[in-house]
Amino acid sequence: MAHPVSIEATTETFDSLVMEPRDELVVVDFWGPGCPNCDIYAAAEPELLKELDGAPMRVVKVNAYEHEALATRFGLYGIPTFLLFRNGKLLGKMSQYYGKPYFLGVIRDHLPGGAKAQA
Repeated sequence: MAHPVSIEATTETFDSLVMEPRDELVVVDFWGPGCPNCDIYAAAEPELLKELDGAPMRVVKVNAYEHEALATRFGLYGIPTFLLFRNGKLLGKMSQYYGKPYFLGVIRDHLPGGAKAQA
């Protein structure tokens, strides 16, 4: 299995990319242009996805400024914010990007069926 993919979502495509039942972790990255912490995560994302090689997951990116209705729908107050979904259910939320070890730990804790990516 290839490492997880990162997909851009819009208000129109969000529900089909995130809310439809599937046995994989969906990490939704609410970001915005000009956000320094969003840029830090974006720069780290390729390496993070490589470390999660084989994990049953995907990353769905949402520009919170262009799709404000989605940010409002989930009660977001700041970016970046990461929401974790599986089978259309919200499992957790991370506000801000606190670095690679923390991010990978939270993701691994929420992978379906106890699946673990490379340590």
